[in-house]
Amino acid sequence: MSEEVVATADTLEPPQKKVGIVKVAGILGILGGIALIVVGVVVWVMVSSQLRAENITVSDDAMAFQGQTVAGPFTAYVQADIIQHHALEASGGKTYAELPQDDPVRATMMNASFLRASLFTSVVSFGVAAFAIGIGILSILFGLALNRLAAVPVIVRRAAVTRS
Repeated sequence: MSEEVVATADTLEPPQKKVGIVKVAGILGILGGIALIVVGVVVWVMVSSQLRAENITVSDDAMAFQGQTVAGPFTAYVQADIIQHHALEASGGKTYAELPQDDPVRATMMNASFLRASLFTSVVSFGVAAFAIGIGILSILFGLALNRLAAVPVIVRRAAVTRS
């Protein structure tokens, strides 16, 4: 009786499908992510420097950041909040729309409303910039993952070989 020896032989085969589009999508994702991060940082710095140039100081009776220069989203929000508080005190708790048209406090309420809207616009700008930076980071991570997937390894198939 002869003994059979069983061995395995590896065969190498090229990838079954072309993956060029996946690699291109990965590279575009990385480049787009870098662009989003750069734009987000530029917008953040620009809005911050414009606010700082206005020399607005957070009121001493604000809920936080008293005495600090308005230069970021939190200080802008807190200053907008205290502006509303001061305006409502001046109007006896009435909003611009609730005051009679000939009331001299109405102009104060209108200015307060404009100031608050401007500060809230900067808060939104900071949020959009942060969102762009976050999406940029995700885009880079997805791009790197796609590039990794595009580097398809060579397929190895094992075949059983019997010898007698």
